[in-house]
Amino acid sequence: MAEESQAPEQAPGHGEPNHGLRIFVVWIILSVVGDLLLWFVLGPHLPPGTMSSSAREQQSAIKLMSVMAAPVLVGVVTYFIYAMTVWRHRPGDDEDGPPLQGHRGVQTIWIVGTTVVVLALAVYGTVALFSGAGTGAGEGPAPIFTPDATTSVTSWQPGQILQVQVIAQQWKFTYRYPQLGGFETADLVVPINQWVQFNVTSLDVIHSFWAYQLGVKADANPGVNNIAYTKPDQLGTVTVRCAELCGLWHGAMFDYGHVVTLSNFMSWVASTKIQLASVTKILNNCAPYATTYDPTIITRCLGPVMIKLGLTSAGGGYYPPQDPSQP
Repeated sequence: MAEESQAPEQAPGHGEPNHGLRIFVVWIILSVVGDLLLWFVLGPHLPPGTMSSSAREQQSAIKLMSVMAAPVLVGVVTYFIYAMTVWRHRPGDDEDGPPLQGHRGVQTIWIVGTTVVVLALAVYGTVALFSGAGTGAGEGPAPIFTPDATTSVTSWQPGQILQVQVIAQQWKFTYRYPQLGGFETADLVVPINQWVQFNVTSLDVIHSFWAYQLGVKADANPGVNNIAYTKPDQLGTVTVRCAELCGLWHGAMFDYGHVVTLSNFMSWVASTKIQLASVTKILNNCAPYATTYDPTIITRCLGPVMIKLGLTSAGGGYYPPQDPSQP
């Protein structure tokens, strides 16, 4: 009778809630909310902004990657919190958990899903390389993308590609405008709604030209011409920094550039050409425009002259007044 009155044992797992469904529902809700916040609230404020074609493309790429990464982060955190809350060890409970086995459906979804994500990103990145964003294709000695605009080395008209040579030296960037008479200045000024081709090189060590708000970042290597394209479409100030450790005053190698209206740009060009006329004449005779320069020749023929004329130029050997070693 005692045996007959005993209640039958419950099968393992009987009465357990569907933990997988719980986690999945919470994950879906939080992922959707997180992605919407990332895309519509945080997305428009992500770096580097939308001041140029390349910056806008980089911001879009960061938004896309953030939206794709958010569900992964949410899934890990959700599972961790659920496990710590529901499956935590309780006093007196020393039993082993049920054995776990592979689930063919989950495995298939995981393999197919991750494959689709990787292939989609590969396609997205490849298309971006051949587009007008300048994120990758427009940066290097042999870019595979060229803007759909005409260019000339000897002259420039609105609608053409404006060439700006960026010359890095310890510890300053200078800018030469070969299509506008070849003058060189420490001021970076570019017009709005015009394609700009940056030709980036160095006179001494390896630097990196980083025009943050324009989304342009190109290594400045001696003897190499690295090209980067962008099209500014907003007026404003651009932070320019060296992004490569280049010596004692690397941290002080920064300045500000400006995106201005076309009329203001042409006025700036006219006044700068007059102001630097005598210096430009010496510069063009001694070191005519080239994609790269021999620093020994430039320093020997132009360095002292440029310093005397007050122009931090392609003479190389730029030393701030606080530098403990002076030429």
